[in-house]
Amino acid sequence: MSPTGLDLRLTDLAACHPAARPGAAPALTGLNLHLATGEQVAVIGPSGAGKTTLLQVLACALPPTGGTLTLGGQNPWQLPRPELQRLRGQLFLAPQVPPLPPRQRVVTAVLAGRLPAMGLWHSLRSLFYPADIPAAFDALERFDLGDKLFERVDRLSGGERQRVGLARGLLAPARLWLIDEPLSALDPTRSRQAVSTLLTGARERGVTLVATLHQVDVALAHFPRVVGMRDGAVAFDLPAAQVTPERLAKLYDQFEHELRGEPPVALAEAPAPAPQPVVMHCR
Repeated sequence: MSPTGLDLRLTDLAACHPAARPGAAPALTGLNLHLATGEQVAVIGPSGAGKTTLLQVLACALPPTGGTLTLGGQNPWQLPRPELQRLRGQLFLAPQVPPLPPRQRVVTAVLAGRLPAMGLWHSLRSLFYPADIPAAFDALERFDLGDKLFERVDRLSGGERQRVGLARGLLAPARLWLIDEPLSALDPTRSRQAVSTLLTGARERGVTLVATLHQVDVALAHFPRVVGMRDGAVAFDLPAAQVTPERLAKLYDQFEHELRGEPPVALAEAPAPAPQPVVMHCR
């Protein structure tokens, strides 16, 4: 199958976090990155490195504040609005928490991945009469969720919802998949299965895949190329086999718990505050 993905290039790119206040420091600064058509890349780095902001920029949901972005040789923000909308239809962004309507059936949620290729009437009709149930089942089955086809979304676990959000990508008419922390609610076995399914699906369709991951071991084991980010810039961009423990230690300096796959110290484990004197007021 010939590649149908999008190549992308970022040159000296700067951008602010979507929730940043005016005047806040940029989340991305001087970022340079090039992905060829059909590449699969994992982006790793400590919390606050700018990984999610990067995906928002690549999804054309967030305009850069400096530098340039090109997708398929085009600068999205120089396109007329109708052409920008058509380009966005070729991009699939899977947030860490998928925005799935709670009372919706899983079959409808998965088939929504096809909405960018549908007309208005077909889109509205699909909300009540799913158009291709077998395709939805096949996509779910690849994430071991075929038995959830007609369940309501609000009856799924967090990990199941996350996998439903990923199954959408298998049906999306996209040339670039942007996957944000897809394993945060999955156990190690499900994590390996989900990543394997994403990579296989990307190769089958020739799409370009960019996935941000906290699971460093998964990134190194499954992705051919790994980009390390810290403080809004690229710290390294290497084949996975060349990412040494020394590089990882430097990347995660002061964030060692993330490198080990451990959560931050829970609030419950923090030292209890000193007791305060009780003040009583008598009338």
